Parts: sequence; structure tokens; C-alpha cells
Amino acid sequence: MSKRIAVIGAGAVGGYVGAHMTAAGHDVTLIDPWPDHVEQMQAHGLEIYGMTPAERMTVKVNAMHLTEVQNLAKQKPIDIAFVSVKSYDTVWATTMFRQYLSASGCVVSMQNCINEERVAGVIGWGRTLGCIVTGGVGVDLYQPGHIRRGYAKRADITSFYIGEPSGKITHRSQAIAEIMSSVDAAKATDNLWGERWTKLCVNGMRNGVSAATGMGGNARDNHPAVRRVCIQLAGESVLVGQKLGYRLGKVGALPVEMLAKATQGDSAAYAEIERLMTEGGAGQAERSDYQRPSMAQDMEKGRRTEIEFMNGFIASEAARVGMQAPTHEMLTRQVLRVERGEIPPRPENVLLNT
Repeated sequence: MSKRIAVIGAGAVGGYVGAHMTAAGHDVTLIDPWPDHVEQMQAHGLEIYGMTPAERMTVKVNAMHLTEVQNLAKQKPIDIAFVSVKSYDTVWATTMFRQYLSASGCVVSMQNCINEERVAGVIGWGRTLGCIVTGGVGVDLYQPGHIRRGYAKRADITSFYIGEPSGKITHRSQAIAEIMSSVDAAKATDNLWGERWTKLCVNGMRNGVSAATGMGGNARDNHPAVRRVCIQLAGESVLVGQKLGYRLGKVGALPVEMLAKATQGDSAAYAEIERLMTEGGAGQAERSDYQRPSMAQDMEKGRRTEIEFMNGFIASEAARVGMQAPTHEMLTRQVLRVERGEIPPRPENVLLNT
């Protein structure tokens, strides 16, 4: 029998994934708190755009508002619930949905940051999995019912890693990876925590910087002074992850050991990292000029950011193991200042105290 799937938080990532799974024939229900977005999906479906005409599609989806979730009590229970809300909404979203899961149902954190422990606190570790969405997906919900992808699809890049907290590859994680392959390249991983921290390194060097500066991905990486801050952020988070014992992969296309050396004063490593970031080696050639990280999109929309769960978390983990991550501390402060309206977004914001 086919699995009943729900996506809690049908924004950019949740909507993009849900639309593709629906188009592939899976039984998917999309749940979101934005009335205009839900109404647009219900009336006209989801409009999906990419960097090629072949990626354009309109998908009729089963969408409901948060206030309608109670209707699930009259339906067959959900087997797989993807939580795709902001980190600060994880606990209530998982709590709300727990009662609609089947006896063997599970919850998959398909979020930025590290939220599996929050999910497990509600549903239990045995029913918790993680889904890492790699940086090459890069989607934004730019108006109700309309989602676009800012990176080109590449067959050599895995876009989704599905992992069990135990580190074991199970039939369950493989089955979910197979479902996700209808969206883009997906695989089950035995390294959930390493993949999580690796993605945190990617987000930590990009999201907050764009949120604080107002710069898109290409503009950010092409600004020499801002790029140096990004490299410092990446190197600090790599060093913390290594101290924590995580098995890290490439940070985008940037080699982990090279980032660590660049942060520790190795000029040759630093020059190579800069080359990779400016000559397309880190995916720049496949990134559209309209691409903006999720935190920059939140800032633009006046929403609360995840900075405390991202760069703030990296800084706190550094302190926990006797290290320092001063650039992450600085960025956390500056993003919060922009978020509160104390200063406007501008490149100078991340150049202070660095």
C-alpha cells in the first residue's frame, strides 16, 4: 500500500518537495499557516519554476490551512510527516501532528539547523529521522503558490540525505530516500549528524551574511571583504565540527581541511578557497542572480530569522567544547539588530568587529 505523506510547512522547501512528490503519484497533503498561499494552492495548484523550461510545471495539490488539520482525524492516518517549518516552530508543529500519525508513522525533520532532538522530545527517537536538503536546491516562495529554484539541477550532486539518528541505514530510511528521489537525487545516509553539521557549515557561511547585508548569493560571494567573512565563518564552524567529532563532507564544493587551514592562516589554502568561490568551482555558475538564502528571504518579508538556531548555535557549541567562534557571535548580533530594525541591511554590517 502507498504511504500517506504530510508536509507540515509548505513554504519554499516543503512546497517544492510536496509538489514533486504529488506529481510523481504519491499521496501527499500540504499544510501551511499562510492563508493566501493555501488559498492559491487550493484554487490553482502550485507553480514550480527552475532554471530550465523543463522544470516548469503546475501541480494540483491537496493543501490545507493549519485550522483545517483537525479534519485529518476523519481520514487514514499519516505514515510519513515531513516537518518543514522554522526551527523555532518545531516543537509545536510536531506536537500538533503527533495524534494524526499511524502506529508505525514517523516524523522527518526537513529543516535547516539541527532539530532532531526537538522532534524526538515530542515523538521519541524511534520515530524520528532527518532529511538534509543540500545547498544546491536553493528555492524560494516569492509569491503565494509560486516557488522557484535558484540552482540548476546536477546529476552528480545529491540533493537530499535521509538519515536515522542511530547511524544505521534502514529499510525505512531507504524507502523515504526512494520517495524523495521523485524530487531530485536522494540517498539514505549512515552519517546523519555529520551531514547535518556539514549543512550547518554551508548555511552558517551564507544565510546570515545575506540577511545582514541584503545581498544575493552571487553578489555576496563576489564582494571581496564580505567573501572573507564568509570564509572565516566556514572555517570556524568546520573547526568546531571537527572538535565535536563529526564526520564532515565538503562544504558545498569547498574542501573541509582546506577551509580549516585557510582560517588558521594558510595563505595558499585561502587563495584556493577564494578561487573556488569566485570562478564557479563552488556552484556559482549554476546559481541564478535572483537566488537568496532562506534567511535573507525571511528578513525581506519581515519574518523572524533562525540566526540563533544557526550561527548562534555554532557559537554556543564552540563554547561548550572550550573553543571560540567570534565571527559567528558577531554575525548573530548583527542579524538580530537588522531584524529589530536598529540598522538597515548593508555590507558594512558584517565588516564591523571582524
